[in-house]
Amino acid sequence: MKKLIYILSLSCFFGFSQDQVNLEESSVKWTGVQLSGKTHYGTLAFESADLSFSEDQLVGGNFVVNMTSLSVDDLTGRGKKSLEGHLKADDFFSVSDFNFSELKLNNVDMVSENEYSAEGDLTIKGRTHKAKVSFYTEEGSKNLKARLVFDRSKYNVRYGSGSFFENLGDKLILDDIELEVTLVMM
Repeated sequence: MKKLIYILSLSCFFGFSQDQVNLEESSVKWTGVQLSGKTHYGTLAFESADLSFSEDQLVGGNFVVNMTSLSVDDLTGRGKKSLEGHLKADDFFSVSDFNFSELKLNNVDMVSENEYSAEGDLTIKGRTHKAKVSFYTEEGSKNLKARLVFDRSKYNVRYGSGSFFENLGDKLILDDIELEVTLVMM
């Protein structure tokens, strides 16, 4: 906790920006689940990550994810390549038309010395909706972790969604996608 307070104190003087976030080591892990319980997961890479501080508190941020980096990590070989292609196609994330997704934090509240609750605008496939994010740091680490769950149907990600199609049975893919983020600070 003392380390977080020290980092936050330094940040108000120097200000964190993408120069202080190691983009190559930072990560976004996504998880999607079918009604049957079958789960797929993978990663995305940051294009940029900026954090804003005022006095010793996180007050905002802007994060851009490169959608062309979308990978599937629970499969290998042909299955991996096939699912990655499908997720990048128009019935999922339309990556050829929408290379980037973005989260802009607007309201940030300090919950405890090592935890923040934030609201922001999440843009996927050119559509923007409100999103809630929780940030925290683990004892002895200066890295920030975050968790965000978004409803893919709000962003016109239709494939296998019960919000758009009926009678999908166990082929139904849940609309909620979970993102677990690790921001590695330099």
